[in-house]
Amino acid sequence: MSDLNFDLSLAKEYKSQPQRIRVLSENWLEKTMYCPCCGHLVLRKFNNNKPVADFYCERCQEQFELKSCDKGIKKKIADGAYSTAIERVNSNSNPDLFILQYNEFTVRNLIVVPKYFFTPETIEKRKPLSENARRAGWVGCNILYGNIPIQGKIDIIVNGVILPTDIVCSKYKQANRLKIDDISKRGWLFDVLNCVNLIRNETFSLKDIYQFEEK
Repeated sequence: MSDLNFDLSLAKEYKSQPQRIRVLSENWLEKTMYCPCCGHLVLRKFNNNKPVADFYCERCQEQFELKSCDKGIKKKIADGAYSTAIERVNSNSNPDLFILQYNEFTVRNLIVVPKYFFTPETIEKRKPLSENARRAGWVGCNILYGNIPIQGKIDIIVNGVILPTDIVCSKYKQANRLKIDDISKRGWLFDVLNCVNLIRNETFSLKDIYQFEEK
């Protein structure tokens, strides 16, 4: 991974900016990114009709979704159909999430969030589309990225600086220690983690945790 620039020649046929960015970012990830789960050097792209996932690893079979943004990574990230997202999370079949932030068609930041850091509480239901909309009644969702503990936000590129592959894979394995298949217990763990992350000290006691009782 060395070239952080999108291949603009691929987007000449597209007039819609969202379509252009989708094509450019997916192409960049496919030709550049490795699997942060197992370190395999190649990620394959699914066909465009895949409901949620965009890429997969041939070796470990981990699946990935890609979201791109150009003005910083926000606390809420627009996603697809609410029903599909909730079904995936509850069945533990949701993909990992790549979040790519670019500036002037150059990748600035790239983060991966392992799938087991998502709970139903991190999926926000949006209002149905109006009767005048092309897909009237369709219900989308937002990913509440701000509610995900920092332990689940694994940096790959930071301000244009590419982190070593072994460090990224090591952090992914560390995050794997927090994997819980039980959705209700997972939500409780992450609520506690978010409170712990607000404590500035390197060590803390039970008394420090009780200050978050109301939260």
